[in-house]
Amino acid sequence: MSEARPIIAILGGTGDLGTGLARRWAQAGYTVIIGSRTQEKAEAAVADLSKVMSERGVKDISVRAMDNLSAAQAANIVAMTVPFSHQASTLESVKSALAGKILIDVTVPLVPPKVARVQLPPQGSAGQIAQALLGDEVKVVSAFQNVAAHHLQEGQGLECDVLVCGDSKEARAEVIKLVEAAGMRGFHAGSIANAAAVEAMTSVLIFINKQYNCHAGIRVTGIGSGA
Repeated sequence: MSEARPIIAILGGTGDLGTGLARRWAQAGYTVIIGSRTQEKAEAAVADLSKVMSERGVKDISVRAMDNLSAAQAANIVAMTVPFSHQASTLESVKSALAGKILIDVTVPLVPPKVARVQLPPQGSAGQIAQALLGDEVKVVSAFQNVAAHHLQEGQGLECDVLVCGDSKEARAEVIKLVEAAGMRGFHAGSIANAAAVEAMTSVLIFINKQYNCHAGIRVTGIGSGA
């Protein structure tokens, strides 16, 4: 008997990054819930995504729309793709629904307009902020910060690796399964404190993208697999 796949909610999932992850996980056979502050905005994102995927011949997917709290309650694993300025308020609004679950925090502490300059928060990283706010009942895993939404939206394989940070090795392993389902390699990258280095790399990649007019990612060399 095959193992049941977890239901994944993506909070603040109406943007390019959130819908890109939704597309890839849905294509891999997962049930995905796109969450937003309002049901209507989430429904619009699901409708747009379904139309794009249908036009490209992708059918029989399971993507639903809910407000953020309902999405967090209905899911087994929750991802969050909101701007840093909305991170704390979003987590506070769904905290009661996250106990005992894995939260994949994709937040990057970008400070507009100088987003190509590393500006980490006093707490160390967005991942550390999330873990401190949610407490030990929630296993926070930091991942996907260095993946270009443009490539996720393409819906095909991409040459990009994902560094996965979190205090629970078991939770990191579950997230690495989702990285691989999305068509990438995932690597254990240590505790949630190490998220600072991964988040900082995003600003470096933004600078590279502007300098070379590209959508850069990262690759880990000298190792055979992410396992």
